[in-house]
Amino acid sequence: MNTTIEELEQWMRAPNESEGLEFKAARTGFHGPKLLDYCVAIANEGGGKLILGVTDKLPRTVVGTKAVNDTQGMQKKILDTLNFDVRVEEVLHPAGRVVVCHIPSRPIGTPLDHDGRYLMRSGEELRSMRPERLREIFAEGRPDWLMRIAKEHCSTAEVISLLDTQVYFDLLSKPYPTNRPAVLEKFESEKLIIEDTNGYSITNLGAILFGKRLDDFEGLARKGPRVIVYEGPHKLQSSRVFQPGSKGYAVGFLRLIDFINSHVPSNEVIGKALRREVKMFPEEAIRELVANALIHQDFNETGTSVTVEIYSDRLEVSNPGKPMIPPDRFADEYQSRNERLAGLMRRLGICEEQGLGIDRVIASTEVYGLPAPDFRLGERHTMAILYAQKKFESMDRGERIRACYWHCVLRYVTGEKMTNASLRDRFSLTESRAETVSRIIAETLHEGKIKSDDPSRTSKKYASYIPYWA
Repeated sequence: MNTTIEELEQWMRAPNESEGLEFKAARTGFHGPKLLDYCVAIANEGGGKLILGVTDKLPRTVVGTKAVNDTQGMQKKILDTLNFDVRVEEVLHPAGRVVVCHIPSRPIGTPLDHDGRYLMRSGEELRSMRPERLREIFAEGRPDWLMRIAKEHCSTAEVISLLDTQVYFDLLSKPYPTNRPAVLEKFESEKLIIEDTNGYSITNLGAILFGKRLDDFEGLARKGPRVIVYEGPHKLQSSRVFQPGSKGYAVGFLRLIDFINSHVPSNEVIGKALRREVKMFPEEAIRELVANALIHQDFNETGTSVTVEIYSDRLEVSNPGKPMIPPDRFADEYQSRNERLAGLMRRLGICEEQGLGIDRVIASTEVYGLPAPDFRLGERHTMAILYAQKKFESMDRGERIRACYWHCVLRYVTGEKMTNASLRDRFSLTESRAETVSRIIAETLHEGKIKSDDPSRTSKKYASYIPYWA
């Protein structure tokens, strides 16, 4: 069916160039290889339309194009070169000639390439797909990693021997069934095991949560969390590596947290009558960060695992894979690539309700008077960092801005707004330091991290602030 002028003009009114629409003026032409590149990129993003002869900025106008004089010949060239069909047609608009390429989506599990380059769009340009995106596409159509089989053809006795079924019922505060069939029925309903022709298959979900020994399951030994303890603040100093996470996450989580806390340095606090030792980091923050790392890791990444590194002045928790939301939104949004795992771990009481974990991390660091946590992205991992207590005067500009931003976020998600007074309390500063705090707020505003709740208000004394995304 041919495109009508009315349909073209409707596409032109789209507020943004969506994933399905790409406009190019292309007045004098559009180089053949470039057109093929765009066909591949748009197909890799789910398909859409490449429209030549129309400007890309609103309000879009038809300027006409001399590109693709032979539409049938171009269709054949695309098919011969890329091995998929693209319908190319002319639309004779009153303001000029327009060429529309109707590009289908790539097949499931198959990224498309042109001259060996797997392309996607990035703003107004094209770029090669990141390795993790390619892995996601290749994995399409396959069972989710958690639903793949860790060990097949197990007898009832072998299932009970390999999985700690008692822990499941203990964590849910339910009585242990009086017979094995009832135990297996419950585990099957949770997709922890699947009945097969010769007994039961244990899924990766069942093994990673309830395995008595991850070594008993092929490919899972490296999925256990590691803890590295350094003697000082640098990696170059001597370290000890432990792997207390040889058990499934649900089975060994409390032991793992206890193990980490036992190696976290302590600070000496002098009270009115006695001295006492206080751990450098709140256990609540450690627990939530470790649980989040276990839940949000990319299980398709090989040769790496959740790692906790303990230094004399900080604690770093990293997990394989990049997050599905920007780090700035960790406290107010939630999206996990392992939702089945996350849901079960929430019900087992291992982590907080959806979207509350990072809030608690930020709140506990404020209560302890610590610098704000830092969230960083690497090439193949996500890292959360807790820092030891530091006096306000010792904080650099970046640390003060980060603390201001996360304090503003915490206030917003709890139904309040940040003010000069609330930020002074966060830094344990007196009212005489109000001007100092105002400068921090001004710098955070300049960085685009926060904004005024009421731009028309001119008084800084009574001003309130919300996150930039609110």
